[in-house]
Amino acid sequence: MKKILCLSTLMCLPLTAYSAATKQVHQLPAQTIDVSPTSHLTTRLQWSKFPEPNYSIEDLKNENRAAIIRVVANTKGDVTNATVEESTGLKALDQILIQAVEDAQVKPHLKNGRAVSQIGYQAFNLKLSNKETVCDYQFDSKVWLAQSEAKKTAFQYVVQPKLSLNSSQLNGHNRQVKFSFATDKHGNVKKVKIKQGSGIYALDQNIVQAVSDSKISVKRNARTLWMYKQSHFKDQIEFKLNACK
Repeated sequence: MKKILCLSTLMCLPLTAYSAATKQVHQLPAQTIDVSPTSHLTTRLQWSKFPEPNYSIEDLKNENRAAIIRVVANTKGDVTNATVEESTGLKALDQILIQAVEDAQVKPHLKNGRAVSQIGYQAFNLKLSNKETVCDYQFDSKVWLAQSEAKKTAFQYVVQPKLSLNSSQLNGHNRQVKFSFATDKHGNVKKVKIKQGSGIYALDQNIVQAVSDSKISVKRNARTLWMYKQSHFKDQIEFKLNACK
């Protein structure tokens, strides 16, 4: 009986192997998929129109508030999506910040000469300081003040950079920002770097934006042939609570 079972098993094996060997495999035709360029990821968004949340002291509910908003912008700088990364703790106030971001405009980012979408974050610090008594600051940097007094400077701003900053954004302390930047042969500012920050991201970003949109001039002589090549400069600015305009 055992011999008969073994013989049956051996007879089945070649049939199974033959069946597997002759089984046809159908391959799917190759497909090509268009993949859009990867978005530029950054923690330091540059704004052509900075977010300006419209809130009142009552909206803070007797507490200082802070939040971080995640921002998605398209190749034109339009904000296509804004979500809460870290909440103020108040949904209504979060919505005010989201609305401010959606109404703002991001400076387009170029990658290999081509604009790409961006994903970044914007921090907000909202204080209980009386909004009715805040005052605005001008771009009174060390170089700007010196050139205004006709003192010798390494370079001059063609016009005073436009700054969007008020005393409430200092968060109760005097602030100082040191920065450097590169220029092309025409004096157009191309790249701004914060060398010593104020401790407040939004304030530093205001400085970067103001300088990025500016233009400088340098008196030509034997030592300033940089006008025919790229060059670098530095400046600094201070903001004092008791000196805002």
